[in-house]
Amino acid sequence: MLMVIAVLAVTAAAGGIVVIMDEDLVGSTQEPVRTRTRQPEAAAPRQSAAPRLDQLVPTAEPVRDFGAGGPGVTATPPRVLAVARGTVPKETRLKLGGLAHVQKAAVVDAGAVKVSGTGLNLLAVDPADFRSWTPQPVADQPAVWSALARGELVAETKTVRKYGLILGAMYQVDGGPRLRVAASAPLGLHGVDGLISADLGRSLGFAQGVAVLLHGKEGKISESGVRRLLGKDAQVVLLDSAARAAKRQQPQQQQPARQQEVSVGRPGSYLELYKAAATRCPGLSWTVLAAIGQVESGHGRNNGPSSAGALGPMQFMPATWKHYGVDGDGDGKKDIWSPYDAVPGAANYLCANKAGQGGERLRKAIWFYNHSWDYVNKVMSIAEAYARAYAS
Repeated sequence: MLMVIAVLAVTAAAGGIVVIMDEDLVGSTQEPVRTRTRQPEAAAPRQSAAPRLDQLVPTAEPVRDFGAGGPGVTATPPRVLAVARGTVPKETRLKLGGLAHVQKAAVVDAGAVKVSGTGLNLLAVDPADFRSWTPQPVADQPAVWSALARGELVAETKTVRKYGLILGAMYQVDGGPRLRVAASAPLGLHGVDGLISADLGRSLGFAQGVAVLLHGKEGKISESGVRRLLGKDAQVVLLDSAARAAKRQQPQQQQPARQQEVSVGRPGSYLELYKAAATRCPGLSWTVLAAIGQVESGHGRNNGPSSAGALGPMQFMPATWKHYGVDGDGDGKKDIWSPYDAVPGAANYLCANKAGQGGERLRKAIWFYNHSWDYVNKVMSIAEAYARAYAS
């Protein structure tokens, strides 16, 4: 594990990852509420016919990212990653670049954040400069670098799986901003849990210029030479250790490398989307959003307009959307027709009406969504069915 240079404490709640919503809530009695005269039949399927949410993929216009269609980037993956105890001086940087077999060197900022007691080691990088230091599939994915430029988190794929992070969810860093997990990717950096922008790293107080990356011929860069220049307290990780070990063993047939997928921008299923959106409202169960999504549009299968003029997969009235709509996927627009915006928008609206407090507050918030107690009972019943169906 990398040395943690700057550690930020966070608040733990019920043993889970802490997520919060903005405090600038708008009173529900002061804003327009959505009412409809009837629900389309297709928008209210029977509970027994509900589709599997983990197999139902949301559909919307593709996210357009900076760099799409531009010139390719040739990946020069790091062979050695080292963390010094302090900023690496310019003279030392030049000497590192002059080591035998070193073809390229870079120094970036590093630090750590904690989320509910779980430490995440992060590198803070310039998206344009760091792109070539990642595996080719990552370097070729412009959405990764657009996310960094927006101040979002690109997490290591293994970290996402290990800690159950949800793509698109917002996670609160104590003493810092909320970070959206915008993408997961195989970064190839042992001990590094993710990337953020250099600007964000500075705002978090990360140590500047302490992480060194060296590229060169695989298995050839001297570990002792790196330690000699950085000092005995430096941590040095040989990222090409597998190749070094293979060369020391008898020749054997090489197995094809398993290509890992880069996941960017958006949850891959309605189940993940509902879970990610619920993180915007502490105390709100994703099952309530899923139940509303089923009743309103059959999870995007009947997006309206309704007879009352409600639009999109969560059936917002345009006036209500104007106040509570959000850009859920970071593509720069609040699209009432996109499930990636509409579902977190619904969470935002429910939370403004205190749905996160549960009990009667939750029921009242759902009533504000559609002024009918029969509607409330139906949503709560379906939510309970989802909780049973997806209990783990």
